[in-house]
Order: sequence, then C-alpha cells, then structure tokens
Amino acid sequence: MALAPQNMNGTTGSAGGHVDAPELRLFVFGLFFIFGGITSLNDVIIPKLKELFTLNYTQAMLVQFCFFTAYLLIGIPGAKLVKKVGYMRGAVCGLLLMMLGCLLFIPASRNATYGLFLFALFVLASGVVIVQVVANPLISMLGRPQTAHSRLTFAQAFNSLGTTVFPIVGSALILGSLASLSADQLSGPALDAYRTAESQAIVNGYLGIAAAIAVVAAVVWMFRNRLKGETHEASSGLAGFDLLARPRFGFGALCIFLYVGAEVAIGSLIVNYLMQAEVMALPEQAAGKLIGLYWGGAMVGRFIGSGVMRFVSPGKLLAAVAAGAIVLILVSTSTQGAVSGYSLLAIGLMNAIMFPTIFSLACEDLGPRAADGSGIINIAIFGGAVIPLATGAIADLSGQLGLALVLPALCYAVIGGYGWYARSRAG
Repeated sequence: MALAPQNMNGTTGSAGGHVDAPELRLFVFGLFFIFGGITSLNDVIIPKLKELFTLNYTQAMLVQFCFFTAYLLIGIPGAKLVKKVGYMRGAVCGLLLMMLGCLLFIPASRNATYGLFLFALFVLASGVVIVQVVANPLISMLGRPQTAHSRLTFAQAFNSLGTTVFPIVGSALILGSLASLSADQLSGPALDAYRTAESQAIVNGYLGIAAAIAVVAAVVWMFRNRLKGETHEASSGLAGFDLLARPRFGFGALCIFLYVGAEVAIGSLIVNYLMQAEVMALPEQAAGKLIGLYWGGAMVGRFIGSGVMRFVSPGKLLAAVAAGAIVLILVSTSTQGAVSGYSLLAIGLMNAIMFPTIFSLACEDLGPRAADGSGIINIAIFGGAVIPLATGAIADLSGQLGLALVLPALCYAVIGGYGWYARSRAG
C-alpha cells in the first residue's frame, strides 16, 4: 500500500527544510520496508487464524479491521506525540510500540485466544502509524529540497519491496506448518493444545520481526540528537476536516477510503480464493506465496504508471486502471482455473498508481493546507478496516467468494468516476 507523499497532520520539517544527515537515509528506507511488509503480512495470517479458530470470513476480516482502525484512532495523537518529542524520538516510540505488538503474540498463542491476537495487531498497527507520521517528512528533509520527491519515490519502492517479500517468506514460515489435522476436528483441551502449537509459527515470525525492529530502534536512538533546529507548526486536533466540504478533496478522500478497502479486501481473500477447487485448488502455502505477485504487480505498475503519466493525464489514467480492475474482477469471477486466479492477482498491477494519483488530484489546489489535507487522507486509510469486513460478510451470507468481490468492484467504479471528474486541473 502506498503512503501519502506529504507531511501528516501538520507535522513539518526543520527550520531550514534540509538536514545534512545522509547516513540516516538507509534507516528510513528500512522503516518503509518494515511497515510495508508488516501490513501485507496480514494477508498470510488471516487464513492461518481462520483455520485455527474456525472463523467465518467476517470474523477473519477482524484482523484487518483491528489493524486499520489504528489509522483512525492513532493518526492525530501520533502526530501530536511526534511534535512533542521530535522525529527521531517519535520514531523510537513507534518502533517500541511495534515491538510490543509483536511480543503480544506470545500470550495470544499460549492462551489460544483470537481476541488477544486482534489486540496484538492493533498495538502493532499503532506503532506503524506513528512511524509513518515520522517517515514521510523525515525522508524529505534528509537531502536537498530539489530532490525530495525522488527520495520519497525511492523510499516508496522499499515499501513496495516489503509488501512483496514479506508474504512470500511469511507463507513459508507460517502457512507451511499447518498440520494434517484441522481445528474443526477437535474440541476441549485437544483443541486448545492444537491452536497453541500451530500458532507458534505466527509467534516465531513476529519475534523475528521484533528482533529486526529492536536493531533499527537502537540505531535511531543513537542518532536521536542528529536533527538540529527541528521545529513543528501547531495545529488543532481537527485541522483539515473543513477541507471535506471542497468537492474535489472530499470526493478524493472518499476514494482513498474505498481504494485502500478494495486493495486490502482482495489481498485478504487471495489465499482462500486460490484454494477453491474451481479456481486453482492450491494448498495453503502455495496460495500464500502468490500474494507476492499481487503486491509485486503494484510495485512494477508504479514504474509503468509514472512513464505513462508523461503522456496521459493522471485523472484519465486513474479512470482507465479502475476500469481495468473491474474487468479483471469480472474475468476472474466468470472463469475457472489459472485464468481465474491470475486475473485476480493482476489487479495489483491496476492498483499501482491509484493511491498517489488520488492523493495528488485531491490535494492539487490546497496550497499551504496540503499538510492538513494529507492528515485527513491518511485517516481515510481506515477504509482498510471497513471494506474487508463488509466483503467478508457478503462472502458469509452468499457462500461465494466470487460474489463478495462485487463490493471491491463497486469501489473501483467510484474511483473511476473520480478520475474522470478530476481529469482537468483544479481551478
């Protein structure tokens, strides 16, 4: 998932807008890689938890609901924290919160309790949100202002790399341990023991992530005083909400909500969708590894899209890729076998330019209020909590994953309409 290429919630850079600390860039790139990967790893643990706790799709989608609700609840408090303690210390706070979330998987596994897993994911996501508050403006500061956009684009590539690599590795570590038994064959103490043993694979994976985060946090702490003259503008907690009254921005914020929701909903269903006999009949681990194609397509598509936008207006291109996503959903749900499976995975390619293009179109005429607009749009990422949950509910009520994809298709239809509406520059 792409991140908004602007400062969040009114957080600003140093007084000079530039910090001569190129040694920090590598670690900021590492932050983008880690929180991008952690977000896409949800697509792997959803089918694992669904089997362990014999969940329906609505219950399984609570993973995404708890994760993305952090954007709604933590975004503004996180920005205030960063303003109070500074970028580097704020990054450490976010990283430590991410570590805590990873470590909470231990009691969740030992108690074999789904609610504890959801709480651990919310804590983990809260740390991710705080780190995102820091990362975008910080990478813009670490170099000459003239090259800030290229640095942020390069950092986004690390984010995409994380979303591609983590599901592949996670599928091997987490889904590869599934036993020959299944949870619905057990009950009582035997079921609890099975859940504890099988969820250990999740614990091991997130303990590895926690160790990597600890190293990054220690390095960031060593450089906690590296940013001299750092300043932040004061803003109210409701800064930017009045912008929703502007049609171009309000429509754009809605589309961010719908886009993130559609992208996450499809990613969350990929494993179970590809396992269906009429699609590709893949075992769970093999299906999980193909999630990397979905997110990898988004990474490749960004490079293609950036070139195409030299000749095609962003609004028209947004409308075109949204239409492409709808066509791929229709192809996937009306065919069988490899065509059906790979059509769904190819939607990642259509998703590639959506977030940054919607963002830029929505904020095109905001001028000095771009930071406030960015904060609102990042709160709109909460769509990743709502749309997947609703998609899961449709799957449960209809008994068909294919029919549940109607909701993401409707989201893309609205996005396509916005691209056509905003095809001309804001006046």
